[in-house]
Amino acid sequence: MRPIVAIIGRPNVGKSTLVNRLCRSREAIVHDLPGVTRDRTYQDSFWNDRDFRIVDTGGLVFDDNSEFLPEIREQADLALAEAALALFMVDGQQGITAGDEAIAEWLRSKNCTVLLVVNKCESPEQGLAMAAEFWRLGLGEPYPISAIHGAGTGDLLDHVVSLLPPKKIEEDTIDPINLAIVGRPNVGKSSLLNAICGEPRAIVSPIRGTTRDAIDTSLNRQGQAWKLIDTAGIRRRRSVNYGPEFFGINRSFKAIERSDVCVLVIDALDGVTEQDQRLAGRIEDDGRACILVINKWDAVEKDSHTMPKMEKELRSKLYFLDWATMLFTSALTGKRVESVFALASLAVEQHRRRISTAVVNEVLQEALSWRSPPTTRGGRQGRLYYGTQVASRPPSFTLFVNDPKLFGDTYRRYVERQLRESLGFEGTPLKLFWRGKQQRAAERDLARQQKSSL
Repeated sequence: MRPIVAIIGRPNVGKSTLVNRLCRSREAIVHDLPGVTRDRTYQDSFWNDRDFRIVDTGGLVFDDNSEFLPEIREQADLALAEAALALFMVDGQQGITAGDEAIAEWLRSKNCTVLLVVNKCESPEQGLAMAAEFWRLGLGEPYPISAIHGAGTGDLLDHVVSLLPPKKIEEDTIDPINLAIVGRPNVGKSSLLNAICGEPRAIVSPIRGTTRDAIDTSLNRQGQAWKLIDTAGIRRRRSVNYGPEFFGINRSFKAIERSDVCVLVIDALDGVTEQDQRLAGRIEDDGRACILVINKWDAVEKDSHTMPKMEKELRSKLYFLDWATMLFTSALTGKRVESVFALASLAVEQHRRRISTAVVNEVLQEALSWRSPPTTRGGRQGRLYYGTQVASRPPSFTLFVNDPKLFGDTYRRYVERQLRESLGFEGTPLKLFWRGKQQRAAERDLARQQKSSL
């Protein structure tokens, strides 16, 4: 594991800005509104020859009863417990505040190495004078920096890597599977993440929009490395104002794009909503493997017929994800939560699978023998010559035909269904490309023209 550096401080002192600066990214949400960051979020960083991880935490307040403050303190405490080093960040323009003194006292009670970082010292001449005041906190030498402009961050990183534990020889590691947990607000995404991890990895609250950042969590199950990505609840576009929620939803969409498999969480009490259907369509359009997790199953009154009846009802509304496995769980009780990994592993395996051309054509010939392509009123009939798999992630096939226009949606769905029934591909979308003679001839002419112009 890479050593961890935790960034601690009051709200709005620039912690997330510094995280983005040190990690050369824009992943951490930066906004003037206090309290934007709530959960602890991790990003990879490096300096000179050292790799390490930076954990961003929410703004610490010890004398207020506002929302989420106990949970934010718990997340900061957990980050500090696993960190090799803590950066205590203060605002040089404001000077020492009662909040800074409270955090300094709290840090002194912890068994950790602390570097005092004075932010918003844009002027090199005045920066040292502004930082000098913070000697009074009793945490050693203050380092003046400007997170937004980068001034002083190089010297800070030099000192950070000098305090990290000795570098260990890294063993060969297996690339992790990226698993994104997505869904509407309040369907239990963070509760599911906590149940999987066995710890309060994310803040859980009935208040909508509690999760804002995309929260990455690394763990291992049966020798396989996983990266779980908890995302902000995605509401309809017209319901979202520009601000932290807007940025959080954008990061949720990016999480889908960088995932290998998505866990679409549905509320068993609410059933499938229009927004669930939009999210399902987004997952399919992005070509991601998917499993459907029906959460809050413990709150449903049920008998022996409830599960098959509800599955039929849910699939009727998510018919375009009929290839996705459905799992009924309870994040609250932990029922069937561990099954998520087995189903996700199977979906990823199918998502990355390749089939030989000979096998593909055997399946196509059998499909043709059972049902011939349609014929138009003018007597033209579609002809399917052969097919081949051209890509994986998701599995993609090119089918060579006389004219793609002769194959309607019904027959195309039939061919896809035959491929699935014969070859599997459970848990992953399939992409079929239909290419006609005229299209292939035009491509050959274009290739000849390009070759002759060289």
